[in-house]
Amino acid sequence: MNERPFTTEGSLRGLKLSHLRLMAELRLTGQLGLAADGLGIAQPAASRLLAEVERIVGHPVHSRDGRGLRLTEAGEALARRAARIEMELSDAAREIAEGATGAEGHVRLGAVTGPALDRVLPAVQRIRERLPGITFEITVSTSPPLCDLLLSGRLDFAIGRLLDPGLRRNLTFRTIGEEPLALIVRRGHPLLNRARLEPADAMEYEWVMPEDDTLISRTVTDRLAALGLPPPERRVATASFLFTLALLKNTDAIAPLAQPVVESFASGPDMPFVELPLDLGMRVAPFGLIRRRNAALPPAARRVAREIGPGLVDD
Repeated sequence: MNERPFTTEGSLRGLKLSHLRLMAELRLTGQLGLAADGLGIAQPAASRLLAEVERIVGHPVHSRDGRGLRLTEAGEALARRAARIEMELSDAAREIAEGATGAEGHVRLGAVTGPALDRVLPAVQRIRERLPGITFEITVSTSPPLCDLLLSGRLDFAIGRLLDPGLRRNLTFRTIGEEPLALIVRRGHPLLNRARLEPADAMEYEWVMPEDDTLISRTVTDRLAALGLPPPERRVATASFLFTLALLKNTDAIAPLAQPVVESFASGPDMPFVELPLDLGMRVAPFGLIRRRNAALPPAARRVAREIGPGLVDD
């Protein structure tokens, strides 16, 4: 199918919310049947909506691609705007329902592990004591998935890192602080019996870290290289915090974890883990508040963000 050059001339008058919702679903699914399922309508009804969109827009918005479909330049532009309008309408509905004070509402936030324990958890506990009308949905993950959830409108904000410069067109970042790493081992680890630990001593044991291309692994290997040390032996690569702790409990492996995580799980005499008394000067890139650009936070989410870090939210 030959596409006419897409221009911004003409009118989109006549487009309804149902049209926009369909375009947003098509961008996500790439299949008319799946888009119809997502909207809770029959596929023939979705086909009629798609035909109406093309008639109103005056351009083809899709082409066949095997068993699915591909959005044209015009369709992609419309679908992007449609997804944004849907998110704005959802935020507006929540803001109206919550009222201006933010004393009630549901907050969806995400955080990387260290700040989740050090920043988010204390803030949530304080809010819960003062404002029982606010409920929370909290996702703890690495920064790339959190950014994806933000862009799809499934999070109000995230505490993490904006690692992809290309995302700065759609997301904003405000720095909160750095995240030092510490080394954690099982209680009774052989290294704890040494009178004095040197960085080279830790190289005698395997380390448990995520895959090579992750931020924490790059930080560790770069810092070890700066100290003149080789990459550590790593027989198991995992980003799972729980799997890491389970492995440490039964082996002599070493794991570099965020300092707040280590303090939470290796700071008491009854804990099965201990922080290794060896500071290698490892610090991950600063973390901060990540938000959708030009999107106002609902009142309850704005209140929680300010509780996590005063001055993080201006509006």
